[in-house]
Amino acid sequence: MLKGIQRSAKPGQRVRYLGQDETRLGLKTIPGRLITASGVKPVGQTQWQRGCFWLYGVVEPLTGFSFFYEFSHLDRFCFQQFLDLLLQQLGDDIALIQVDQASAHTANALVCPSNIILTLQPSHSPELNPIERLWLLLKKQLAWINCLTLEELRKLLASELDQLSPDIIASLTSYDFILEALFGAASY
Repeated sequence: MLKGIQRSAKPGQRVRYLGQDETRLGLKTIPGRLITASGVKPVGQTQWQRGCFWLYGVVEPLTGFSFFYEFSHLDRFCFQQFLDLLLQQLGDDIALIQVDQASAHTANALVCPSNIILTLQPSHSPELNPIERLWLLLKKQLAWINCLTLEELRKLLASELDQLSPDIIASLTSYDFILEALFGAASY
């Protein structure tokens, strides 16, 4: 997709590594673990409503920077809008963004801004993307909570995201192999 493209940082321009992904959140109850007495089957209230939305996100393991935006679905058009919105947050910095191989990320019609470089992770390897840990934490916080409307879910989600400081995000997403690679690259 981006073979043969070379970009270099100008003086004062930072090069940043970010992990990007999307997750679907909706009114259907997210099951989770429940603590019960030995031999007692856990019981939780479940609802099966199907209203949902997609939360697009990006995290920077080194600093804990994060950016999230909600979209109604997952496709190239929404991903393009997300990149354009992210560009406003990044300013002149160059961003190397790790993405999975979803069709929205690999579409030929996708126009990457000049300071964003998409790096595709291997297929079927979500454990390599640092934002996956954030999604796990977020869904654990939302387990067994039944919202009656999407607006109620959005408010709850906003509250959960507000509680995530850059320190928490950095500690959650800073895989050792990523930090070693970043510090190794900085020495060159």
